[in-house]
Amino acid sequence: MKNKKINLFEVISYIITIMVVIFMSLIVLTILVEGIPYLSNSFASREVQFSIKLSLFTTSISTFICMILAIPTSYILTRESNTLNKYMQIIIELPLCLPYLVLGLSLLILFSSNFGKSLKEMGLKVVYSQLGIIIAQISVNIPYAIRFIRTAFLEVDSRLEFIASTLGASKWIRFLTITIPLSKNAIIGAMILTWSRGLGEFGATLMLVGVTRMKTETLPASIYLNVATGDIGVSMASALILLLISSISLFIANYFTNKNSNRNRMKDVYTK
Repeated sequence: MKNKKINLFEVISYIITIMVVIFMSLIVLTILVEGIPYLSNSFASREVQFSIKLSLFTTSISTFICMILAIPTSYILTRESNTLNKYMQIIIELPLCLPYLVLGLSLLILFSSNFGKSLKEMGLKVVYSQLGIIIAQISVNIPYAIRFIRTAFLEVDSRLEFIASTLGASKWIRFLTITIPLSKNAIIGAMILTWSRGLGEFGATLMLVGVTRMKTETLPASIYLNVATGDIGVSMASALILLLISSISLFIANYFTNKNSNRNRMKDVYTK
């Protein structure tokens, strides 16, 4: 009887999984069918070329900054257990609960204040500029990057660091020789996922920098503009380009994430 219940559960689970896969496949198939006929013309368009270059540039810069900020923050949140860290973690993850439009509006108000005006006088114009795109992407992605890397650091056996500390290794040495090597693949996977998320970010960017052709026009912004003007075919072609780039990045991210599952063992430390 128990085996029958287990088999029934598996059957139901498979049915639900297949339904989800079919539904998501229909979405992807729609993009493919509607976008492929316009793909060659879109690649030849200067506007689409500009949006691709701008998206790749801003996303790469914002992802690099996210990683620089997320790695030490994640380390502190996982290795220092106290009440302050718990509150800091909540504050960091609070933006995850906000619609991206609200986050973008908050950024717009912040950088339109005296603080933003002071930055502008220093030559750092954020509102309605490409710099604003990078800041919007960082604001959206940094909580995710910290969560990804924090999870990777939690999977590292803390006993390894304790043993290293008894041998006289400082926290910096333990971080470089134990934590980072054992989390390397997960960090790379997190970086690629963060990059992929930044590539499709639009809500916060729309509020902070607006959508101006050939100036702040990223790939998602290009889709928005073409839909607004009735060029559905071109917008679907841009969506297809975005889908292709994201598919490659997700494949690479999954490769490194799955590879990391066998890395957090003591023998990996000694083989370095």
